[in-house]
Parts: sequence; C-alpha cells; structure tokens
Amino acid sequence: MTFRLLLSAVAAFGFASVAQAQVPERTIEEIKTETLARAEKGAYPVVGLPVADVRDALAMISTRERDDWAHGFSTVAQRYLDAAQKATTDKDRDANYVRAWRLFYFAQWPVPASAGKQAAYKAAVDAYLKHAAFMNPKLEVVRIPFEGGQIVAYLRLPKAEPGQKVPMVLAIAGLDSRKETVMENYASLLAHGVGILAVDSPGTGEAPLKVGPHSERYLQKLIDYLQSRPEVDPKRIAAHGVSFGGYWASKLAVLEKDRLVGVVAQSPPLDQFFSVKFTREGTLGNREYLFDLAPAFTAVIEGAKEVDDLYTLLPPLSLAAEGLLGKPTTPMLVVGGVKDTQVPWVDLVTLLASGDVPKDAWINPQGGHLGRQGTIWPDGKIFETVILPWELRVLGAK
Repeated sequence: MTFRLLLSAVAAFGFASVAQAQVPERTIEEIKTETLARAEKGAYPVVGLPVADVRDALAMISTRERDDWAHGFSTVAQRYLDAAQKATTDKDRDANYVRAWRLFYFAQWPVPASAGKQAAYKAAVDAYLKHAAFMNPKLEVVRIPFEGGQIVAYLRLPKAEPGQKVPMVLAIAGLDSRKETVMENYASLLAHGVGILAVDSPGTGEAPLKVGPHSERYLQKLIDYLQSRPEVDPKRIAAHGVSFGGYWASKLAVLEKDRLVGVVAQSPPLDQFFSVKFTREGTLGNREYLFDLAPAFTAVIEGAKEVDDLYTLLPPLSLAAEGLLGKPTTPMLVVGGVKDTQVPWVDLVTLLASGDVPKDAWINPQGGHLGRQGTIWPDGKIFETVILPWELRVLGAK
C-alpha cells in the first residue's frame, strides 16, 4: 500500500510538472530566433549544423509555410552537393555529402508533410547514401517484402573472423529522427564488434505503414530477418528505441522478450502521454519541441486528418489500454529526464514499477527529453557513457 501511494504521488507530480495550459505554437520569427539559439549551442534538432549555414537558411524564410522552410534549408544544402561534385579528394567529397544530408534532413523537419519537405527528405536520403559509399564497414540497404510493399532498413556489420556470428542492435528512430540519424549516432557500436540494423519507426521515413495499435509487426519482421542472416548470432539481438521509437521498443520488450536479450527505451511514451489531458496540455504548443509537435503526430498516425483527431486516436495506443503494461519483459534500460515536457516522466516511473523483471534506469533529474541537459548531457555523451556500456553488457560484447 505504501508503495502504491508513493507511486501515485510521483505520478501526480510528474504530470503536473509538464501539464500546463495550452500555449500557441511559435510564430515564424520566434522559430527563427530559437533555431539560431539552438544552433549556437549545438542543441537538438540543429546538432551538427554550422551556425553560418543556419543563419543563411533562415534569412530565406519569412513564413510558417512548410515549403518555405524546406526551400531555405534545401538551398543551402544544395551548395554542399555542388561542392561535393567539385571536390578533389574523397575526404572532402564525403564531408560535403554529410553537410548536405544534415541540412536536407532539417529542411524536411519534423516530418515531410508537404511537397517541398518530401523533396527535401528524398534529397536527404540520397545525400546520406552518397556519404555511406565511403563507410567502412560498408552500409547495406536492406529491402524486405512486407504486406504488398517493402521494408527499407540499413545494415552495418562489424569486421569479424570468418564464420563468426556477431551480436546486433535493432535501432528504431523516433518521430522526427530517421534511420540515417540513428545509424550515424550509434556507429561506435561497430568498433565493439556489434552490428546495427537501423529503421524508421512506423509512420516516418520509408516505413511501410503508419502508427496503429499493431504496427510493431513490421519491426518484428526485422527480428525475423536478423535471425535469418548467417552472420548474426540469433541469440544476441537487442533493440534500442529513441523517443516514440522507445514506445515501439517497449512493446517489443514484452512481445519479443524471448528473442531479444535486452531493450533500451529512451523517453518512451507509454500511458499518460496518450491521454486527452496530456495531448491538450503537454503536446499542443510544446516549447521544448522546436515547432509542430502535434501536427507531426497527426501526419504519422493512421486515420488522423487534423490535430483534433489525436484526442480519439492516441488513447487506444497506451500500453495500459493494450494490456501490455505490467507484462513480463526482457531486461530493460530506461533512460529519460525529469524535466521532459514532451513525454511525462511518470510514464517511465510506471514502466519501472511494472512487471516482474528488475529494470535498469538512468533518469537525469535536470534532464529534458531523452535525458538531455544542454552541454552537460548531450545525446552523444548519454549514448557513449550510459547506453553503449549497457548494450555491450547484455550482448556479451567486448
């Protein structure tokens, strides 16, 4: 009884800390000011973008029209594609492709929900694959038939002795990240003898289906695929999901507990996130998110035509509503921040307190979404010092 009361108190505090009166979305001038400020700090979602490039792109943007945004950043990105064509060394050519990819990616951010942003997304993928041509170990584009369409994923295997089977991490991107992003961010796994299969989460990128109650079936197909590869150790596969990708990872921790040796769920929305109250007070106009968080969800959820549809389509996605919360899981690492306004951190507390398998956790009391805390705990540091060691341990890797 004492524990239940404590959990209830934590839940109330956690929800109240982020649930505020709905605020309007940023104006275009506010977006431009905030984007430049984040670029100067190297903060998400403009990580890796030179401040001068961001400033040049923003100077071309004067409205909140999605294609206006796409045009500004795509124009700057095209300069780097042109520079890559003129480069005289592979090193310079590759560096320009990386810059072009990052700028095209931000041109389509948060989701390619217009013609201009769709063109930017295609250009981002093309630029990334040109960059991938210089990778060692190589990147393989995997195409798997799926329900009349296909799954597109990226595979990189570490260097290994002939006949050696390697452990793998299934890396699931989030709402506005992509398989290109997670492949780039988690590449250090390769040096430890661990392979990576990177994939877009449902509704995003090249995913073959939108977000629905059972869209994880497409991710389960990827586990089938990994177990079929002769280079892969079928008994050493883990999954890592970031943000909304953490939601899918948490579902896999239950549904695939016998096929996954571990799951990392980073700021996973699980239960209260999907409530009407949090949608109204935490998602609409969210200021931790640069802009258009609710419209981005509208674009990726099956059946959603406008933001108001989220009030009816989100609640059934709760793991509690689906009867999965509290079910046995594979070993898990739960990562997040108490000051996260995008996902109520009480969802993480609920996950940690449920089921019958002890879970590991890294919760930053001063952290926001994904546990980030400015230059103190950026994404890269969290991965290298918290997530990577845990994944290596559960995978039995060096």
